[in-house]
Amino acid sequence: MKWKEQILDLGAYQPGKSIEEVKKQYQLESIIKLASNENPYGCSPHVDEALKQMDSSFMLYPDGNASQLREATASHLGVDEKQLIFTNGTDELVQVISRAMLEPGKNTVMASPTFPQYKQAAIIEGAEVREVELVNGDHDLAEMLSAIDEDTAIVWVCSPNNPTGIYIPESEIRDFLRQVPSDVLVVLDEAYYEYVTDPYDSLSLIDTFPNLIITRTFSKIYGLASFRVGYGIASENIIQQLEPVRLPFNTNVLGQRAATTAITDQAFVEGCRKKNTAELEKYYTFCKDHQLDYFPSQGNFILIDFHLDGDEVTEFLLTKGLIVRSGKALGFPTSVRITVGQEEHNEQVRSAIKELITEKV
Repeated sequence: MKWKEQILDLGAYQPGKSIEEVKKQYQLESIIKLASNENPYGCSPHVDEALKQMDSSFMLYPDGNASQLREATASHLGVDEKQLIFTNGTDELVQVISRAMLEPGKNTVMASPTFPQYKQAAIIEGAEVREVELVNGDHDLAEMLSAIDEDTAIVWVCSPNNPTGIYIPESEIRDFLRQVPSDVLVVLDEAYYEYVTDPYDSLSLIDTFPNLIITRTFSKIYGLASFRVGYGIASENIIQQLEPVRLPFNTNVLGQRAATTAITDQAFVEGCRKKNTAELEKYYTFCKDHQLDYFPSQGNFILIDFHLDGDEVTEFLLTKGLIVRSGKALGFPTSVRITVGQEEHNEQVRSAIKELITEKV
């Protein structure tokens, strides 16, 4: 078999342990999953009603244009329908963008650590990956600009950043965009945008910077991770160039219906954001009380530095029925990333952490 050379040593994405796997391994009945930044409050109740009332025939292909979802999303965002592209989660959108622009001889610039699929997709396309280390959990935009040259095709900016949760201020991102060459595509990944407590109108940047695409998802605050619906917002020209790379019928009937309904229920979104912010504050207080380092987060997760082996901390919490994400796989080997759950779940996590650090003292 003549495989691409660049994929021979490339590992597949390793998801965290499933609830059933942990139940079986540790002989536990109750498991709380706080590893993948899913919405602990589920999705809008209107989604359940909409799915129950579906009369579609599953023998037919879905709407390849995602017309109803496109109309609802454009209306909510205040953009033209032709400025949108819908994909099977933003994972696929990362792949579509990379496939459209990257090849051997080209390079792409990104922060490190950040969302790992940017790098994965670039390697598959045979492009050079240029990583710029975070500074205090934040993008070093000046160094990222320095890494750009005539062979740079894409720059990735994740805000709020995964796994640190740091949100880039508007003044900084505008200054950055002014200095990026106009033939370099900037991808502003806003998967956690709806969790930001005081967001700026990033969509307005598209009118000023035609080389910008913003990506968002229905997997996080909308609580629709299993339906796999993500989308991008950009100039009509960028969308037209990306569409031929997108697979036909890539978003399914159920996902389109669920997302169309979810985006109309902004009261649910606001409620989730407020609860997330309140629960994050409790984590901050706990960390300060127990001398634990952390990054203030604008996402629905918190990265805590235990100054211990991240896998060891994760394993201890697993024995308590708490699934979290070790920082080792995220570029922070002594840290753990914890999804902010419901109030009682967070209390259980903090109680277990207190037990752990008491044992280590």
